[in-house]
Amino acid sequence: MHPSHHAKTHPDKPAYIMAYSGETVTYGELEARSNQGAHLFRKLGLTTGDSVAFFIDNHPRYYELIWAAQRSGLRYTCLSSKLTTGEVEYIVGDCEAKVFVASVGTAETALAVAPLIPGVALYMVGGTAGPFESFEDARAAMPTTPITDESAGRPMLYSSGTTGRPKGVKRIAPAGPVDNSIEAANPLAILGQSLYGWSGESIYLSPAPLYHAAPLGWSTAVQAMGGTVILMERFDAEDALRFIEQYKVTTAQWVPTHFVRMLKLPPEARTRYDVSSLKSVFHAAAPCPVPVKEQMIAWWGPIVHEYYAGTEGNGFCIINSEEWLAHKGSVGRGLTAQVKICDEDGAVLPPRSEGLVFFEGGGQFEYHGDPAKTAESRNAQGWTTLGDVGWLDEEGYLYLTDRKSFMIISGGVNIYPQELENVLIGHPKVADAAVVGAPDEEMGEKVVAVIQPMDWADAGDELRAELMAYARQHLSHVKSPRVIDFMAELPRHATGKLYKRLIRDAYWAKDGARIG
Repeated sequence: MHPSHHAKTHPDKPAYIMAYSGETVTYGELEARSNQGAHLFRKLGLTTGDSVAFFIDNHPRYYELIWAAQRSGLRYTCLSSKLTTGEVEYIVGDCEAKVFVASVGTAETALAVAPLIPGVALYMVGGTAGPFESFEDARAAMPTTPITDESAGRPMLYSSGTTGRPKGVKRIAPAGPVDNSIEAANPLAILGQSLYGWSGESIYLSPAPLYHAAPLGWSTAVQAMGGTVILMERFDAEDALRFIEQYKVTTAQWVPTHFVRMLKLPPEARTRYDVSSLKSVFHAAAPCPVPVKEQMIAWWGPIVHEYYAGTEGNGFCIINSEEWLAHKGSVGRGLTAQVKICDEDGAVLPPRSEGLVFFEGGGQFEYHGDPAKTAESRNAQGWTTLGDVGWLDEEGYLYLTDRKSFMIISGGVNIYPQELENVLIGHPKVADAAVVGAPDEEMGEKVVAVIQPMDWADAGDELRAELMAYARQHLSHVKSPRVIDFMAELPRHATGKLYKRLIRDAYWAKDGARIG
C-alpha cells in the first residue's frame, strides 16, 4: 500500500518517531506535509522524471521529503552527509538535480557547494543559511491536498566502482505495463511481510543513516505497510538497546559493526534492557565475523536473519539463523534470482569453486550516464554481477570471499580504494600508492594506504602526517586512511598491473601487522 491509505484509516498513528528527541510525525501529518512538498516541487517546475538531491543527516523532515518526491514521480538521490564539497558537487551535477535540499547539520559543506551548482534551487531543513531558503516555510504555503498528476517516483542512489567516481544506479522496470501510480510505493514491503513477519503493527528501529539504500528502503517499506519507524539520529550501542525496550521494537536492520559494539558493552549494560519485544532482526552490508554472529544468536535467539544484495537490485540471497548455524559463513541462497559462479571466461563453475558471482533472472539495472560500466556488469548470457567473488556449496548456499576488486567495507560503508589512490598519487612526494583493507576488530576493516615515496628518505612520521592531512582535504574522513605504511617499491607487473592481493594478504595473514 501507500502511506496515504494509512492516513485515511489511522491518521493519528505514528509513522515515525525520532528516537532521541521523541518528536512524532503521524500518518496524517506525513500525508499533509508530503502533499505540500509535492506541490512545492511542481511550483518549482519539476515534472515526472526530474531529479532532486537530498544532503541531509537523520532529520525529522527526511521522510516527508522522500514521500513528497515519491508521489511527485521524481528521481531522488540521497547523498551521504559525510561527503566533501567536491564529492557533493559531482553527484548533484551527475544526477541532474533541479533542487538541492540540505540540512543545518550539513550546512558547512552545503554552503561551499552552493556557488558550484548554479541554476539549482537551494533549500534547507531545520533553518536557513546563505542562499538556502527554509524548506519548511516554503512548504507550509502549499495545499495539503494531493497534486493532480501523482505518479511513483524512485530513488537513484550512488554506488561507487573501482574506477573511483560513484555512479547512479537506475533500476529498470520489467517488461509489461508500467505502474506509475503511487501504489507502487516499495517492493521491500512484500519481502518484509513474507521473510520477517512484518505487519501494520511492526515497530522498526532504524539505527543507520537514511542515505544508505538499505535503511532508506526498509524503513519506507514499514511506512508503506502502516507500521512505525523509530529513527535514531545517531547510533550508540547502549542507546539502541534502550530504545528497543522503550519503544517495544519488534524488528530492525543492522550491520556487523553495530553487533560488535553492542557485544562490547559491559555485561551489566547488555542485560539492563528488555529486548524480548524483538521478533525478527536482519543484517547485511558487510561480512559478519562468524564468532560475532554466533554470539548474537546466543543473545537474541534464532531471530537473526541475513541477506546479500546490492543497490542494483539484481539479486537477493537470504539465510535464517537455523540455516546459518548449519552453513556458518554463508550469506544464503538466491531468492529473486539464481546464483551462478563463473570463471574469467564466463563458464559456470562447479560447487566449491571460487569465481565471480552472477545473478540469472533477477532485476535489471543500468549505471546513469555510463553505458560502458553497465556493459561490464553483464556477461554473454545477460546475467549481472556486483563484482563480488565467492563460491556455492552443494546445496546452493553462497559464501563470499572477496568484494568488488578489493572494495573495503568499514562499519557497513563501502569504500573504494581507487578513489583514495587517485588522490594520494597526486601528492608530489608520492611515487605510487596502493589502498587496501586491513582487519579491524570494531569496524570489520580499516583503510590502509601503502605508499612508495619519491625519496625513501622521506618515509616516516612527518610524511605520514602530511599525507593523512592531504587525504582529508580531498575526501571524507570515512574514506581517508586510518594507517599509512611505506614500501620501497610496490609489487607491479611489467604491464603496470598492481598485485594488490600480495599487499592485502600481508595484513590479513598476521593480524594487521604493518608492512613497513
